[in-house]
Amino acid sequence: MRETGASYTHPLLILCVLPGALMQSRCGFVASRRIGNAVRRNRARRRMREVVRQYWDLVEPGWDVVWIARPALDAARFEQLQVACASLLSQARILRAEAS
Repeated sequence: MRETGASYTHPLLILCVLPGALMQSRCGFVASRRIGNAVRRNRARRRMREVVRQYWDLVEPGWDVVWIARPALDAARFEQLQVACASLLSQARILRAEAS
């Protein structure tokens, strides 16, 4: 996906997008060992899922999306994650026209 799709970066997150073959959008979350132990990685994935859940209805159908946590995500406040998510989705231009 990273070779053929587009990626957008923020100090807290990386967003990778690729047009999908399905009529619905799909989403995945990645937290590598650079984030910390299993507890921190799981917490990072849970936090990413919760933030993306708030914006997911605004995403155009037909996209495959992967969110990658960066180490700074562990110390970030939830409001900062919301701003990062909204910013990356806007940069990727995968939001519905009425949402922009």
